Amino acid sequence: MLSCHLKIFLQCGILKISDCEKITAGTIQKILKGDVPKMNLSEMSKEQLLDFKNENEALYNEFKAQGLCLNMSRGNPCKEQLELSLDMLSVFDDGDFVSENGIDVRNYGMLDGIPEAKKLFSDMIGVDEDEVIIFGNSSLNAMFWAVQTAFNKGVLGNTPWGKLDKVKFLCPVPGYDRHFKVTEFFGVEMINVPMTPTGPDMDMIERLVSEDEEIKGIWCVPQYSNPDGISYSDETVRRFANLKPKAKDFRIFWDNAYCIHHLTENPKYILNILDEAKKAGNENMVYIFGSTSKITFPGAGVAVMGASRENVENLKKYLGISIISYDKMNQFRHVKFFGTFENMKEHMKKHTTIIAPKFKLVCDMLKAEIAPLGIGEWTEPEGGYFVSFNAMNGCAKRIVKLCSEAGVTLTGAGATFPYSVDKEDRNIRIAPTYPSIEDLEKAMELFIISVKLSSAEKLLREMK
Repeated sequence: MLSCHLKIFLQCGILKISDCEKITAGTIQKILKGDVPKMNLSEMSKEQLLDFKNENEALYNEFKAQGLCLNMSRGNPCKEQLELSLDMLSVFDDGDFVSENGIDVRNYGMLDGIPEAKKLFSDMIGVDEDEVIIFGNSSLNAMFWAVQTAFNKGVLGNTPWGKLDKVKFLCPVPGYDRHFKVTEFFGVEMINVPMTPTGPDMDMIERLVSEDEEIKGIWCVPQYSNPDGISYSDETVRRFANLKPKAKDFRIFWDNAYCIHHLTENPKYILNILDEAKKAGNENMVYIFGSTSKITFPGAGVAVMGASRENVENLKKYLGISIISYDKMNQFRHVKFFGTFENMKEHMKKHTTIIAPKFKLVCDMLKAEIAPLGIGEWTEPEGGYFVSFNAMNGCAKRIVKLCSEAGVTLTGAGATFPYSVDKEDRNIRIAPTYPSIEDLEKAMELFIISVKLSSAEKLLREMK
């Protein structure tokens, strides 16, 4: 009986000939129960790969026939998360619309934000109240405005970027696609900087900014980076704060979008970049951004920019040209709802309860189905909104296409790189938050089948 089982397992690729002499009856029972590692795809014969491919094609076609319509393209909060803030909509039932400085928030005035909002959001991003400008509902809009102002008016008296022959930005990759779209819009040349487990490659950054005056900025998502979920180490933050750029108007665009978006009970916190920059005499080099888009409502959040007093005073001069007033009622609504930053952090624990199981589901399914086959790598973030998946080289576009044709929309392959060009065609951003657990499981089943199918196709092509 043992030899009969061995013959079958050899034919199926479960075992290799070299394993046979070590096989016992107990091992056979484990295999029969499924308690055995799957064979690495790269070790399969052509015949085994063809069988594997055909099996997953059949599974794929079954999914395709279901007519799914699931969207995982963006990091959207789910309905349950949005409902956590519904009480905010009734905070004006008390009839109080007057800020502590006597301004009726329903009227004009206070272009840079009401005092209470400055206090709340300065605590959130770690700056002083006079180092803050409050914007509308999108931090991306604040970043766009800061770049636009630099192009039109320059930075603290330096030549406007729009009058220069060339402007360059450093872009840690993989990164946030909308950052890259901003600089692409302005015709900025973007330079890829690889991410490491502790943040962007600082050796490369230090060298480039010290040598090239055309490099005017860098995009950063320092805590739970988009999409890798990496938090910058203390050393990385300090090295950023101590940069010695050749360009006097070089700016670090520190998009701390996920500063309180934790997935664990004992979250990691990064060093305060502005505090470290002040120690180094570089306080003007940093622009910090944040928002409540994924704290309350993406459709009605509050965005904030933090910077040195000199930067803030300079930028405030241009507010009155572009706006009459940002939404002070929404600023006051958030203040009345949260009261303090500590209450905001407690509120975020409710978000964690909802979305942490979704991240666990994604990672558990990838561990079970992809890891044993050796056909992908992924991050296991402790916060933020994404799981970054790296397929075999040359497979990302195929995976995204397969999922799309079967009814699951993912972030476009290449989106996490400037100009949407991932030269290795391997990175895919997975956004688990929006679907229900049930829909997410179904979407991940299809994703895994698509990864298996595209990997088998690639290996078979290479055998020809």
